[in-house]
Amino acid sequence: MIYKYLSFSIAITFISFIVGMAANALLKKTALYNAELSNLNLVRSDIINRCLGVDLVKWIVKNTPFKYFNQALKLKGRIEKADLNKLRQEMTDAEISHLAGFVFVTVFAFVKLYQTGWLFGLMIVIVNVLMNLNPSLLQQQNKRRIDKFLKKL
Repeated sequence: MIYKYLSFSIAITFISFIVGMAANALLKKTALYNAELSNLNLVRSDIINRCLGVDLVKWIVKNTPFKYFNQALKLKGRIEKADLNKLRQEMTDAEISHLAGFVFVTVFAFVKLYQTGWLFGLMIVIVNVLMNLNPSLLQQQNKRRIDKFLKKL
């Protein structure tokens, strides 16, 4: 039974990646995107990020096939200010996509929690946090590092 819950949770979370990209494409066309969403910081503390497992997600992204998912989030060669600004924009896109996916899956989690029971809903929430919320927090952490570097330039 747990295998069924886990496989559904992973499947709906992978589907949420596509939903998140579509939502991001729609949100990019709004004034809210550049004004508020591009500078969003849900968790500013590195200690809280560490407690939430962001460092684990960072290791997974760097050392598993997940590193091939978004090749636009890599710097190559000499670093220019324009490259950092472009990288920051790509990180914002990835962050907003993951947040939109997180909201999408959270709705499913509440529905399953109500229909099926707490175990199914809890399994969806855990997978959703690991695969949508933590990558978004990682992008926010990386954007803060880029912002510090850009201020030095």
